[in-house]
Amino acid sequence: MNLSKRILSMQESPIRKLVPIADEAKKKGKKVYHLNIGQPDIETPDCFFKAIKNFDQKVLAYTNSRGIPKLIKSFINYYKNYDIHFEEDEILITNGGSEALLFALLAICDYEDEILVPEPFYTNYNGFGTSAGVKVVPITTKAEDGFHLPDKKVIESLITNKTKAILLSNPGNPTGVIYTPEEVDMLRNIAKENDLFIIADEVYREFVYDNFEYISFAHLDDIRNRVVIIDSISKRYSACGARIGSIASKNKELIKQVLKLCQSRLCVATIEQIGASELANISSDYFIDIVEEYKRRRDVVYEALSKMEGVICKKPHGAFYVIAKLPVKNAEDFVKWLLSDFDVNNETVMVAPAEGFYATKGLGKDEIRISYVLNENDLKKAMNILNKGLIEYKKINTK
Repeated sequence: MNLSKRILSMQESPIRKLVPIADEAKKKGKKVYHLNIGQPDIETPDCFFKAIKNFDQKVLAYTNSRGIPKLIKSFINYYKNYDIHFEEDEILITNGGSEALLFALLAICDYEDEILVPEPFYTNYNGFGTSAGVKVVPITTKAEDGFHLPDKKVIESLITNKTKAILLSNPGNPTGVIYTPEEVDMLRNIAKENDLFIIADEVYREFVYDNFEYISFAHLDDIRNRVVIIDSISKRYSACGARIGSIASKNKELIKQVLKLCQSRLCVATIEQIGASELANISSDYFIDIVEEYKRRRDVVYEALSKMEGVICKKPHGAFYVIAKLPVKNAEDFVKWLLSDFDVNNETVMVAPAEGFYATKGLGKDEIRISYVLNENDLKKAMNILNKGLIEYKKINTK
């Protein structure tokens, strides 16, 4: 029996596909520092768990396919803090930002349509595109340029009569880039002039460092009907396992059509919605402290990378990731070797090979993504292991 071309053509997650090798290392007694996945170690706010504990209904029933009203209102109140204004019929609750992304593609694109995506990109953009029958057309950015966008002519040269949208994350995963006001304005004009949607994945909105200016695409009133905001509580509240996200747009017709998809999966888990609905009440001081914590972690990683011979890396100013170009031919082979054949005092490190974050074949082969989600002490140990591993690996491979 044959499986579908759709599923066979989907790539494995470059973030998770080496997990079996890491598990084998652990079975042998090695400690593995996980810098491969964006799983924060910050404590989830206690109000989330208290709300769930206080849930006392006798029947765990379906909820509205839109999401529970209290949670939708909490998103509305949260956005007001950023001078972003949505109404109740402009937001839908989803199973994480992932479902929001998939639903956006399904609502905007027909089979064999195209979307433009700056690469390297969040690897699931490719997976969601494949499952929706949509072709991801990469806008290539480079480590040497801090992963900023090329000029307008380069981007417009990629547009065809099948292009429906530009999809991007800002602040960026996996690069940590924050797009400048000029870049945001350029994308605004491209969308208007070429009749495109902008699907803006803004789940790292809080994580902006070094006094960089951050602009949400929801602030652009002249393209308000073209903008789709993808969001999630996973990162900003360290609640990845809750799987609560949202899709929001001033384009009410789009939201009305996406609701059909929400109805097809009935509803988002009731209990998690109850917990998430309390998170909007958290003081803004919560974010101030967390952003400072991640900035310190960023500095630990960036300073360590900057001192490693042959490593190319620009300082990221947002999210909690960095892409580094290594002095190796194949980063995936290097990551496997770190896990299976190398350790420092029986400890090793796991990072994500970056090739899977690109759509262009051959790019990212010598790059890794590091997620700086561990505490500073563990990050220092992990970066020391990475440095020593690079030195040893180069010795072995130059013999």
